[in-house]
Amino acid sequence: MGLESTFNEDVLNYDRSRPCYPASVYADIFAYTGIDETSKALEIGIGTGQATPPFLRKGCAVTAIELGNKLAVFSREKFAGCLSLQIIESDFMQCALPESHYDLIYSATAFHWLPPKQRCKRVYDLLKVGGAVALFWNHPFTSRTDDPTNTASKQVYDRYRPCEQPITEFSEKDCAKTIAELRENGFTDIQSKLYHRVRKLSTEDYIRLLNTYSDHRALPLQTKADFEKSMRRAIDGAGGFINIYDTIDLYLARKAE
Repeated sequence: MGLESTFNEDVLNYDRSRPCYPASVYADIFAYTGIDETSKALEIGIGTGQATPPFLRKGCAVTAIELGNKLAVFSREKFAGCLSLQIIESDFMQCALPESHYDLIYSATAFHWLPPKQRCKRVYDLLKVGGAVALFWNHPFTSRTDDPTNTASKQVYDRYRPCEQPITEFSEKDCAKTIAELRENGFTDIQSKLYHRVRKLSTEDYIRLLNTYSDHRALPLQTKADFEKSMRRAIDGAGGFINIYDTIDLYLARKAE
């Protein structure tokens, strides 16, 4: 297992610090799919179940796949007593699942961990004819040059984690790759949409959030400690908070009739 296994290391902090998704994302998914209490849904990468409740409230039966054993245990406890949810601890690409069975397959900030050449075909095979896939991600951005809290944090990134390429905010042009992947695997009626929000996090809340990111957790221990110490100093000096500019991207598509 690679960096994706780091999410399994500190489940409580992950559940506390990772943001949920806007209600408008779910509203658009439900309007597109029309799922109800008769529907069968499959979630790829339930994590701590942050994206799961809206689908359960629709009354549909949800099967969730989770690779991390601690994450699976956490979510089973979190949703204990929910008879419409089944959580399977397994690798989505290898798990025994019925083909042409699901009305909806969805994944929240997890689909990119799957093998690019096989993942969409796997989803396509599991969906019923006319069934839908919903893929969505959150892309946090903290490098706006007109925001003093961002310029303060960027100085720390430039020192400890320099990047050769300019860091840019996620935009509509970045959607093209996922749209093309869906189209190449036979999906039709493909739609994409972007949503925006701003989060204001205290210094310590931001440090906790950083510790949910796989690349941050993978840093050498001393580098990680020095980075966090410098980041605390930078954000405290900028007022004790940082603004995070989120872009959420959603992709909807159907298995051809």
